[in-house]
Amino acid sequence: PVLDTEDAWVSAEGPVSIVELALEQKHIHYPLVEHHFVLCTVLYAIMRFSLKSVKPLSLFDSKGKNAFFKDLTSIQLLPSGAMDPNVLSLRQQFLVKVVSAAVQTLCSSQKTKEVSEEELFPFEKGKNWPTLAVDLAQYLQISEDVVRRHYVCELYSYGMDHLGEE
Repeated sequence: PVLDTEDAWVSAEGPVSIVELALEQKHIHYPLVEHHFVLCTVLYAIMRFSLKSVKPLSLFDSKGKNAFFKDLTSIQLLPSGAMDPNVLSLRQQFLVKVVSAAVQTLCSSQKTKEVSEEELFPFEKGKNWPTLAVDLAQYLQISEDVVRRHYVCELYSYGMDHLGEE
């Protein structure tokens, strides 16, 4: 991009401007950033809901594991369309656990003190874990309908029929 500068700034001395530094940076490989985002979301869900017996790296195939923690400007081989059925099964089980834990947390917090989830976890204001699990399903190549159906079943099983109907 062309940056127009005023004449007064041309003769200015000092360190290089942040705009010039940003323009000199290499372009990132966005699919690799998305891949890391998926890992961060998985790790945060495991921590947030204290999910035991979940091995985060087991949710990724060998190409996916090798792409982690590489330079974000490098082009890495990322998982393609064909996935191992065992990995897909582990991914689906993980998403189901996240949805179940989110509904259980929401219901237990409302039953004990009549407190909403936003008040209980102020740093997660506006974070809807079941919706996030559905979004994550798209990245993990799992049918979003499976996650939605499980969410509705969990709502009904915890007696939140009004939310399940919606």
